[in-house]
Amino acid sequence: MNRAPVKAAVRQLWLPALAGAVLLVATAGSTSFYFPPLTEVLTVLWSELTGGGLLGDLWFSLRDIVLGLALATVVGVGAGLVIGDVPILRLATGPLLDFARATPTVGFVPVIILTLGIGAGPKIFLIFLGSVWPILLNTVSGVRAIGPAVHEAARGYRIPWWLRLRRVVLPGALPQILAGVRVALSVAVVLMVVGEIYGSAVGLGNFILRSGSSFHVAETWAGTILIGALGYVLSALLLLVEYALLGWYHQRAPHTRRAVEKSNGAAV
Repeated sequence: MNRAPVKAAVRQLWLPALAGAVLLVATAGSTSFYFPPLTEVLTVLWSELTGGGLLGDLWFSLRDIVLGLALATVVGVGAGLVIGDVPILRLATGPLLDFARATPTVGFVPVIILTLGIGAGPKIFLIFLGSVWPILLNTVSGVRAIGPAVHEAARGYRIPWWLRLRRVVLPGALPQILAGVRVALSVAVVLMVVGEIYGSAVGLGNFILRSGSSFHVAETWAGTILIGALGYVLSALLLLVEYALLGWYHQRAPHTRRAVEKSNGAAV
């Protein structure tokens, strides 16, 4: 059994654990209205999850993130493979992609809410709109990073274009594709919160907005902590998926580095 992905996920726990310990000590016995004790916040969080409506808000936000990110992955990877593999198309779309990447998606929130409303669909579209660019651009970069000899060999064997994309180009670009998905995940969480704050009656963002507007500070902190935990869990799951899909990549890299070091030492 390969325990590398589990160990990698566990190694990331030290920072949240350290932050939690610092907050627990720093806020112990706090009488500040704005910084309640962490134990009180965690108690409120558990109470809202078990007896309040926070669990429903969590599922609503999680569904929007998963659907928006999944749609962005399908569109971004599909378009990125085609654009990256066709030089003329890559040159023609380069300025447009750079412009779209530099445009902050948060600026489209009022327009999307005004035109599409405040249902789940506009939130999913907003997450898709912000998440698709990192995935698409990383896919294009991953395709371009594949050695020319690989493409020439595939063409020499007269492999059909669609089959070459699926069996040669996609596996070769997969490491950078998953790096783009990781970046897109953080963007999706931010857009989920912003979209629900400005145009939603449910969700974690709306929960924070309602708690803050009512000066329920402990509930506001509880919602914030839950969003951070949600982002961390999704990131850890994505890391496990990456190790499952790229086991060959993570296992081969150390051996490749050692071989290069030995060859360099022999040359010296």
